[in-house]
Amino acid sequence: MAKKKSTSRKNPPKVDDLTKKEAKKRAEALRDELEYHNHRYYILDDPEISDAEYDRLKADLEAIEEKYPDLVTPDSPTRRVGAPPKEELGTIRHETRMLSLRAVQEEDDFRHFWQTCLDELNAKRLSVAAEPKYDGLSVEFVYDNGRLETASTRGDGETGEDVTANVRTIHEVPLRLRESKDHATPRHLVVRGEVYMPKKEFAAFNRRQEKEGKKTFANPRNAAAGSLRQLDSKITARRPLRVFFYEIAPSSSNRPDTQTQCLEMMKALGLKTNPETERIESADKAVEWYRKMSDRRDKLPYEIDGCVFKVNRLDDHEKLGTRAANPRWAIAWKFPPRRETTKIKRIEAQVGRTGALTPVAILEPVRIGGVEVSHVSLHNQDEIERKDIRIGDHVHVERAGDVIPHVVRVVEQKRSGHEKKYRLPKKCPVCGGEVVRPEGEAVARCNNASCPARLKESIRHFGSRQALDIDGLGEKLVAQLVDNGLVEDLADLFELSVDDLTQLDRMGEKSAQSLVEAIGKSKEKVTLPRLIYGLGIPHVGRALAGDLAATFESLDELIDADDDDLMQLEGMGRTVASAIVQWRDNRRNRKLIRRLRERGVDPKQKRRGSRLKGKTLVVTGTLDSMTRDEAQEAIRAQRGRATSGVSENTDWLVVGDNPGRTKMRDAEKHDVETIDEKRFRELIGG
Repeated sequence: MAKKKSTSRKNPPKVDDLTKKEAKKRAEALRDELEYHNHRYYILDDPEISDAEYDRLKADLEAIEEKYPDLVTPDSPTRRVGAPPKEELGTIRHETRMLSLRAVQEEDDFRHFWQTCLDELNAKRLSVAAEPKYDGLSVEFVYDNGRLETASTRGDGETGEDVTANVRTIHEVPLRLRESKDHATPRHLVVRGEVYMPKKEFAAFNRRQEKEGKKTFANPRNAAAGSLRQLDSKITARRPLRVFFYEIAPSSSNRPDTQTQCLEMMKALGLKTNPETERIESADKAVEWYRKMSDRRDKLPYEIDGCVFKVNRLDDHEKLGTRAANPRWAIAWKFPPRRETTKIKRIEAQVGRTGALTPVAILEPVRIGGVEVSHVSLHNQDEIERKDIRIGDHVHVERAGDVIPHVVRVVEQKRSGHEKKYRLPKKCPVCGGEVVRPEGEAVARCNNASCPARLKESIRHFGSRQALDIDGLGEKLVAQLVDNGLVEDLADLFELSVDDLTQLDRMGEKSAQSLVEAIGKSKEKVTLPRLIYGLGIPHVGRALAGDLAATFESLDELIDADDDDLMQLEGMGRTVASAIVQWRDNRRNRKLIRRLRERGVDPKQKRRGSRLKGKTLVVTGTLDSMTRDEAQEAIRAQRGRATSGVSENTDWLVVGDNPGRTKMRDAEKHDVETIDEKRFRELIGG
């Protein structure tokens, strides 16, 4: 695509200096350029100008439209910000019915669909368009002479809700179709698309809602639907909605002959289509594609819950016809369900390494996404009360993204009256120690530092790959070490002998020798950031552990630091600083550090200079000479700050192979200098 010639100038004429004729011409040019850059940014994911330059262009247009309101057009990019609130959403009648697709879950049912199409068409071969099945909200968009006129939800298939004002706020929806040399702009175009909310943006949106005390959503689909049905489109404009266009309706003019040609035409006109779509010529290939998409499902930035297969030739659609509610020429083959209904048999409190008590629901086992789920975390007492979860309740459990399952909601209609409310115990279920909940915190904790449950989790954390990386220190072995009194604190690990270990169940001499050697090696190779992280200090994650190591250089210096010393670290809050001071002032913890030092676990932060003092760097992609962790430690060793996200405070983005697209885009947005590995090694001293 040829680069758009910019209409911007270093010193463009002020609005007051333009005649109305000149202002009209300038406004038309600005609208063209803004829509071009909208397309580059939102559709092609390939911006040409900075956000600041885009904002300047938009400000020029807004100034013209403010002085000459009669020059404002319905498709102006300035009209995306939202219209005045409505008392209620109106309705729009669809020109042709918006049908839902028949869904199947078994391969045999899909193959039956394929064979039925062959039989009905009296054909030996069949061509289909394969597309992801989005988990969003279907919307119909009507364009007349290239301009967006209306947008409506599916509704009952005949009539949908008028969401035109809200749709106009979605940047991926063009207010005016692009000109294409291969496809003339249709006089009348009716297209359908799926409005959705990307996974990461959904998670961030839910966090904001929760922080502000507003309603949170169970999944991205509900969030998208709720956002699109707002009466105030200014609210919709603040929500991260996206769209994929997937169909040209029969009432359109200049409709192509096949579904794949429809997708090509929509893309050419500036309507965003999904790059995953494929044309497939056999049932076996379709099954293969379905399995490929199932495997890739979690890597996609948006939710899909299956695959859609449509007979490619549109004239075959007429031959195959429709049922009462769905077409016979298309089918949705859904993935195995990730949400099921089951019953809570009981709730138990589990104790973590910091003493945190976590309520866990023990379920009647249920298979979700091919995995049996028998227990699920309820997080804390506030979460139990917010969702009103009780022992004996039937609940919807979800494994979105094939990760840790969670309770979506209670099925109140199934309550019998025998369900029991649950409260966390006042005494630790493991050691009987007092359970306290600090003011302002959601987590209740066992106050006994010697609690066996806390010790077991602490040992597992200490030996994890991100900490001392002790190979072979698994959950069952840790339990035996504690239960048999061989390990009473972390320092005891470094006194274990082969004879000690061979006394344990299923521990032979060879395995015992391997573990003793692994513990010895961990002592030799551990760095100060890893040790600080491994100690399990509340609120101290890997990044903060690195910053602490870069600042204080040894455990002794960290122990001697006071609140004011800690508060000098960039990004350090009073709560975290207080937690570190409380941890180090604990008599048992000071004794632990002394015992670790006596056993040779006392790394010092290697200091090669202050080359990066005051500088902030981010690493993306794969480096040839070091891992990302090693690169971050090297940055901190030179008194630099290593962060995970690019912002206006970032000085350099270190770029390796296959860099993250988001970080690269953010670097351009914030005008952050990118450097390669060679330049990075020069900065850290070779």
